[in-house]
Parts: sequence; structure tokens; C-alpha cells
Amino acid sequence: MMFRRSAARTASPSRSPFRMRTVAFAVVAAAFLSPAAVFAERPTAVIPKQTIYPGETLDESLVEVVDVTNPNLMDGYVQSIEEIEGKVTKRTLLPGRVILASALRDQYAVERGSTVRLIFNNGALTITAAGSPLQDAAVGDLIRARNVDTGVIVSGTVMADGTIHVVAK
Repeated sequence: MMFRRSAARTASPSRSPFRMRTVAFAVVAAAFLSPAAVFAERPTAVIPKQTIYPGETLDESLVEVVDVTNPNLMDGYVQSIEEIEGKVTKRTLLPGRVILASALRDQYAVERGSTVRLIFNNGALTITAAGSPLQDAAVGDLIRARNVDTGVIVSGTVMADGTIHVVAK
């Protein structure tokens, strides 16, 4: 004799493990692709409120943060206020245009022609002298400077306190 399963006992397609996984995946995908999640991840850009000329120091009052709506905008632009704090412009920045990171530089720690202290360290030996930088430079830059007393030109690294640590030849 053959037995036949009743309709109530057959496994319904809606309860199969494959079907359950598919529904779970769809729910998770919908959560990630919800409009609120897409809006929260929209990139931002920093733009000037007014024309900013070369050599001006940027601060929060001169710029505003906006959402980027152009999907074709290439990377390399400033995306947050923290990236511009204390930076100086290298070229004119126009209102409503993104600020490129390459248009900004750090403030100079030493300026060409000023008087600075040259420091040379070699073990326990420390020599200091008055010097004059031959170029503008920010902290960490390797520059050349002239010893005011002897006229000798040396190379050194600009430090945060405005001194130049001379490198040995």
C-alpha cells in the first residue's frame, strides 16, 4: 500500500531554510539602503563664503560645509572644517567652489630674511649660532640658512619653536 502525505504536512515553500535566508537578506539589504542611511553617508565639502586671497589664514568664519551633490566630483577637496583650521591659502579661493587641499599650506614657522637660532647637535656637543633662513618654511621642512657670523650656508630642519636644527654633512 502507498501512502500519500496530506497537504497540511507538506513543507510549504515559505518556511524552507532557503526562503528564510532570502527574506532575511532582503530585510538587511533594505535597512542598509534606506533613504536615511544613504543621506547620512553623503559626502560634504568645504566652500568659501567670500573671496579669499593668497596668504590669508583660514578659519571657520570664512567657510561653510555643504553636501556634495555632484557624483562626478573628484577627490582632493577639503571635506571638513578640521582640515582647514590654521592653514594659509596659496591661491585665490572663490565663493561657492570647493577648496582643493593643494591650494592650502601650513603656516610658516620661519620667514626668509628673519633672524633664527641655528642648533647643531652631535652627541654631547651642542653649537648654537644666529642664522638667517634663505626661504620661508613650515615646521618639518628642510631648508638652507646662512650663519650670520661666518656667512656659511647650512641645511637644517625647521622645528616648532622656530629654530633650525642643522644636519651634519
